[in-house]
Amino acid sequence: SFREPYQILLDGTFCQAALKNKIQIKEQMPKYLMGEVQLCTTSCALKELETLGKELYGAKIILQRFQVRRCPHLKSPVPASECLLSMLEENNPHHYFVATQDHPLTTGLKAIPGVPLFYIILNTIVLDKPSQASLDHVQAVQLGELVSPAQQRSICSLKEEQGIGQKDGEQRKKRKRKQSNPNPLSCLKKKKKKGVPTPPLKKPEEGAKRKRSRHKKHKMFSEEARGGRVLDHDI
Repeated sequence: SFREPYQILLDGTFCQAALKNKIQIKEQMPKYLMGEVQLCTTSCALKELETLGKELYGAKIILQRFQVRRCPHLKSPVPASECLLSMLEENNPHHYFVATQDHPLTTGLKAIPGVPLFYIILNTIVLDKPSQASLDHVQAVQLGELVSPAQQRSICSLKEEQGIGQKDGEQRKKRKRKQSNPNPLSCLKKKKKKGVPTPPLKKPEEGAKRKRSRHKKHKMFSEEARGGRVLDHDI
């Protein structure tokens, strides 16, 4: 989860080594990381250089050019090594790089997973290999034993976007149960509409009967007439 601009915490020992080896920190760091950087320090580191005297005056001038991050030691300053360790907390949540030449500080930083270390050797800036604590942490995350803070935040944000939560889940379950039950109104018989009379059954009309009877009589008469003719003809 290290993204640009990369935040690099520096102390007086690193600035002193850069001054001796004629290394331009502002120019070299972006080239080394191939990206934008933010060089920063703490008020405790600056005050430590002030107390050490004129020998570190040049390192103090270099360190003053960088951003000063707030630390919890404004009223009672502590050594720079202790201050930088407190800035990283337990798991480096702000994703700091640390640039230092202090050996006791580097041993303390290697116990914290996910802390990249810079130091100077033979006129060059070197990025130290990942510590054993970092490797163990990565292995635990890959095996599923741990969830990184960045993953926890992303999971929580996705749950909020999708509306998934304990309360929301319970409400949705309740709603689904209500929907699964049959609607009581659908079980009622359909009522006949009031005010609409039922159409009466159609009765055969009297005129139709008469027509049919007349037609039958006419047919019978014609048959009798034909029969009579036949008889006359035979006679």
